[in-house]
Amino acid sequence: MESTLLYSVLLFAFFLVLSINLLLRTRKQRKNLPPSPLSLPIIGHFHLLKQPIHRTLEALSQKYGPVFSLKFGSRLAIIVSSPSGVEECLVKKDIVFANRPHVLSGRILNYNNTTMGTADYGDHWRNLRRISAIEIFSSTRLNAFLGMRKDEVKLLLSRLYRVSIHGFAKVELRPLLFDLTSNIMMKMIAGKRYYGEGVHEVDKAREFREMMEEFIHYFGAATAGDFLPFLQWFDLNGYVNKMDRLSKRMDVFLQGLIDEHRVDRNRNTMISHFLTLQESQPEYYTDEIIKGHVLCFEWKRVSEKEIDMAEFTTITICKAEPLVVMCKGRPILDIVLSRA
Repeated sequence: MESTLLYSVLLFAFFLVLSINLLLRTRKQRKNLPPSPLSLPIIGHFHLLKQPIHRTLEALSQKYGPVFSLKFGSRLAIIVSSPSGVEECLVKKDIVFANRPHVLSGRILNYNNTTMGTADYGDHWRNLRRISAIEIFSSTRLNAFLGMRKDEVKLLLSRLYRVSIHGFAKVELRPLLFDLTSNIMMKMIAGKRYYGEGVHEVDKAREFREMMEEFIHYFGAATAGDFLPFLQWFDLNGYVNKMDRLSKRMDVFLQGLIDEHRVDRNRNTMISHFLTLQESQPEYYTDEIIKGHVLCFEWKRVSEKEIDMAEFTTITICKAEPLVVMCKGRPILDIVLSRA
């Protein structure tokens, strides 16, 4: 009985101190914040988020104006719905709003927020951006990969030709174009083909695709601990444990790619150029920086379902994306592809 009473008193004291702390922080910030609805202790405005989200935010903007604030646990969000306000935030004051809040997925899956997509705006982020512009997307580098892109396009044309060899055939382009762009990116990064037909390392390719699917899923997921830090100790939905396991798997896989390039330094890939930079600045261009840069690319498998513009319960409205065509190869293709 006494122990139960003691635990109850301690729990009450904990939430009381937490509520007072949040209240004091709110009062300190209230002078400079946009208007805001009445919030609840600890959870803030979570109780206002009803589906569909964009309708809820539109209703709040009608009541509180084009710029208003919401509190989600310990996170403060400013909602801007006017064109002039968006221009002020993203054009005139873009550096002020350049950083993203640090969340658990960034710490666990993105090498403690050191990748270009999660790093704070500063010298490190600018250096990563410079490397991307020079070593990956510069005209010189893109021209160096011209032959590789031609090979991938020829493989795509051959695939379309085989499908339509007996006449017109219905072909969905989205997965084919996804395989094309993914293989081009992967060959630029590591000299590998992991998507579509003609994959040599089948097991590694399957493992890579599965890991990237899982990575995208958890990278965009929010945990309770992201909004209420004291809940990080409990891992209520098991996300932290799953992200830890995924992080270890990805680290081993990406480290294997780097080690392969250390053995064969004649490859014209992004990883090989990073290893060259590592020789001159080993304290900065660590293996973690290289592996994190690979994760900056979008690897999500596109859905093969057709969707429309109807309202859903998500925060955005889907785009119409029916990419299905009737395909039939011309006779000249038989000659061209036989010579390729």
